[in-house]
Amino acid sequence: MSLKSKLKAVAVGVTASFAVVSTSSSADVILHAFNWTYDEVASKASEIANLGYKKVLVSPAYKSTGSQWWARYQPQDYRVIDNPLGDTNDFKAMINALKARGVDVYADIVFNHMANESAIRSDLNYPGSNVLSQYSSSSSYYNSITMFGNISNNLFGSGDFHAPGCISNYSDPGEVQYYRLCGGNGDPGLPDLDPNNWVVQQQKSYLQALKSYGVKGFRVDAAKHMTNYHINAVFDSNIKNGVHVFGEIITSGGAGTNEYDAFLAPYLNNTGHAAYDFPLFEQIRQAFSFGGSMNRLVDPIAYGQALPPSKAITFSVTHDIPLNDGFRYQILDATDETLANAYILGRDGGTPLMYSDHNESGDNRWNNLYKRSDITNMIRFHNATQGRSMEVVAYNDCYILFQREHVGMVGINKCGSGQNVSVDADAEGLYWYRNYTDTLSGNTQYITSKFHNFHIPARSARMWLLQ
Repeated sequence: MSLKSKLKAVAVGVTASFAVVSTSSSADVILHAFNWTYDEVASKASEIANLGYKKVLVSPAYKSTGSQWWARYQPQDYRVIDNPLGDTNDFKAMINALKARGVDVYADIVFNHMANESAIRSDLNYPGSNVLSQYSSSSSYYNSITMFGNISNNLFGSGDFHAPGCISNYSDPGEVQYYRLCGGNGDPGLPDLDPNNWVVQQQKSYLQALKSYGVKGFRVDAAKHMTNYHINAVFDSNIKNGVHVFGEIITSGGAGTNEYDAFLAPYLNNTGHAAYDFPLFEQIRQAFSFGGSMNRLVDPIAYGQALPPSKAITFSVTHDIPLNDGFRYQILDATDETLANAYILGRDGGTPLMYSDHNESGDNRWNNLYKRSDITNMIRFHNATQGRSMEVVAYNDCYILFQREHVGMVGINKCGSGQNVSVDADAEGLYWYRNYTDTLSGNTQYITSKFHNFHIPARSARMWLLQ
């Protein structure tokens, strides 16, 4: 839903009045357990549930080799789960452990291409003779972890791929969706799958197997590189029934940018799926930039700079940003990222995704982020205010203050000096003689008069929750 267009900027220290309202929307927080083994996720099922997460997105589950994180995004075979993160039995056990605690599993899906194995062979038979020999030599084990199909034969052959050719113009949908992702220096790239009837049926069989195990959501990796025809052919009404599907289409902004207009908007319109809200992320980046204004975060949907809540996966960082040199410029300052998380988890709209890795990037920023106290306290506010409408009460270049009905208030101040905002408690429906306690700092606001001052310290966020 979009926010009402009536806006009223409120200067520091003056009375705040009605500004912007959205209707109710609920969305559980997704933990992106990036590159975690399935056993690790299972062992932490109780902790994950107790911290307030309701969904866990895990790394791609199929046959793949190599210890590097990116090797998980190079599938060899869909028919078995066998990779350094675990096998089919580990995957099932993880789903059951989380399900027992009320947490759903989302699977990361790679359907655009297969593994680049040009260094070890020249054919396009997948999984290839070496893997088929492995299956044969340990037939009892591999038959026990087979999800569908006959693993004595290859899954795909040369006729199941587009002609070779590397993408050179990333603004051209034809090149992006029919050519290969290549690494340069003569690299032939990732073999690009053709969505013929056989390919589509195998991909549907894979998804149906995951659904039968209890998977409740699918993240479509590199959806920008797939045609909408391919996506719709695989994700038919039967596959989509009862699951949450969202795609990864990286853009540099919202409406008016080439990537949005050429890729993201057609994807949203033609598939009906959700997507990462890169338009909102760009507004967050601009708002927290030097000289940027927090008014960008008041009503970004109204200007096509954020996705509709039902289609938005919101975030402050994704795995691609720190792990790929071409996107590292998008990493937020550590304090700004904390403030951005308060915005994402405090607002009404979209499904928040929290990325937590094992320091694959070397930045040591997101290692065990899932259990960091600021994140878990923000999630506590999010869960307590789900279903409550949002009203932007006051804002200026430095701060934004919004409420979730009478239940909570969120203040975010990006500047180097504290901000004071006087709020008409009666007009905003806040409760008198009740504590509103900040889940982050413990600061308590006790309202005893019509006008109440909310102080937001420098470079800080406050998430006051009615006690």
